[in-house]
Amino acid sequence: MPIDPINLTQRLAGKVAVITGGGSGIGLATAKRFAAEGAKVVIGDVDQTAGEAAAELIDGLFVKTDVTDQTQVDALFDTAASTYGSLDIAFNNAGISPPDDDSIETTELPAWQKVQDVNLTSVYLCSRAALRHMTAQGSGSIINTASFVAVLGSATSQISYTASKGGVLAMTRELGVQFARQGIRVNALCPGPVNTPLLKELFAKDPERAQRRLVHVPVGRFAEPEELAAAVAFLASDDASFITASTFLVDGGISSAYVTPL
Repeated sequence: MPIDPINLTQRLAGKVAVITGGGSGIGLATAKRFAAEGAKVVIGDVDQTAGEAAAELIDGLFVKTDVTDQTQVDALFDTAASTYGSLDIAFNNAGISPPDDDSIETTELPAWQKVQDVNLTSVYLCSRAALRHMTAQGSGSIINTASFVAVLGSATSQISYTASKGGVLAMTRELGVQFARQGIRVNALCPGPVNTPLLKELFAKDPERAQRRLVHVPVGRFAEPEELAAAVAFLASDDASFITASTFLVDGGISSAYVTPL
């Protein structure tokens, strides 16, 4: 289960981190974890109320950001660098999974495009904005939120979500290889189902779909956001100095399971 933040080392002391989607879920849990490990944290979120509350909680900075807007994304990363003097960590985490993204037979083009914009194009924009600062300083760690659905198929489909996360995974590998000699690591976090407001909302509407997912997790439960935050903190830190272009699965074994234990 999650580590007590009181017992943490200061692995990220002196580091400056940007987190998109930092107002809730995995992003919020990671903001707390980064701050507990000594980082200065800048939260980008489209939800001003949640973002401001999160920033206040961790004594950080909030910049309202629509991650599909290039100007706003650039401003987020530029503000972090100008305020704190560097940009060391980018956790490109914002994403959506709306109910009108379903089977390919019923998902219409506007729903497809909206998910692609928020989940995939935003990672391109955020990575590009972060790399401008990281290449200049010759160091940095980028963590992009993909998903376990990027590495296996699901019959309970969210077709655009799945495709977007596959794109995040492929783009992350390429960036990790391309910028490795410049001191920049780029990794894809691939969570299994996580007990977040997004998942609760989705599954409250369809308990049968939730159970069909849960039955395949060998650990027997969904992850807690703090467990994903611990993985992100590791990838952000110098403890992961030889890890780049990786598919970092934190999924309770779901992507390796043929059958689950009784």
